[in-house]
Amino acid sequence: MSEKGSRIGGRVSPALVRQAKHQTGIETDTELIEFALATVALEDNFAEAFKKSRGKVDPALKLGF
Repeated sequence: MSEKGSRIGGRVSPALVRQAKHQTGIETDTELIEFALATVALEDNFAEAFKKSRGKVDPALKLGF
């Protein structure tokens, strides 16, 4: 996905952008947006799968703690 042809525009909190750049080490807005979009696109949906499995594990199962 190295081809760049789309343009995205929007208003966001400067504090949010600063914090996101600080957390990730990313320096440019473009790279930060790409990182955020990739994170969403590659999401493994663990939380949703975890919620769906609630109550389906045998309560007698020994987990080792």
